[in-house]
Amino acid sequence: MQRCILIGAGDCSVQKIETKPEDLVIAVDGGYDTCRKYDIVPDLIVGDFDSAQESDMPQIAEIAKIAPDHVVVLPTEKDDTDMLAAIRIGLLEGCQEFRIYGGMGGRLEHTLANLQCLIYLKQCSAVGYLMDDKTTAFVMQNETVWFKPEAKGFLSLFSIGEKASGVTIRNLKYEMQNGEITNSFPIGISNEFIGKRSSVTVEQGMLAVILSEKE
Repeated sequence: MQRCILIGAGDCSVQKIETKPEDLVIAVDGGYDTCRKYDIVPDLIVGDFDSAQESDMPQIAEIAKIAPDHVVVLPTEKDDTDMLAAIRIGLLEGCQEFRIYGGMGGRLEHTLANLQCLIYLKQCSAVGYLMDDKTTAFVMQNETVWFKPEAKGFLSLFSIGEKASGVTIRNLKYEMQNGEITNSFPIGISNEFIGKRSSVTVEQGMLAVILSEKE
């Protein structure tokens, strides 16, 4: 499964962004500055560059001049966010797993837009993760997800859509059997791993899964 590593302009506090030679690495708009901070040379730079650092623009322009296929300039006024446009490119390149760094923090609307990008990926039969130092988010739909016994911290579940039904939570601090999680009551927040192999099942609907470390 080819991976696409997307590096956005939001907060990025991870110690290291893990990449492999076969990964498709895309700097999304101002995420090019984050790539420089982590000594990452992206395969593509995509964006309208409204969030790019002014000091980065001469280098981006030079890359576009030398290797025009490596820079995709998007119009400022468009329907897709820069992140979604980059995701579409990754899908066209055959990627099935997407890891988004720098996709949280900053303006709340951008974080929510990137969460919607995870939903889009799920609808495209791909999997996406929003990654940060202490938080990982992904989307599950009509499936079971397993967690290793060494998993630690909090697990929170939020319904995407009016409700998710047939929800079963096994071997976490708070269990549920064939329950329902709605989008108007946050009953799924702040569950905890307890050192056992655990799982979450949703039979009908979609859940946002957020894993976070304890402070």
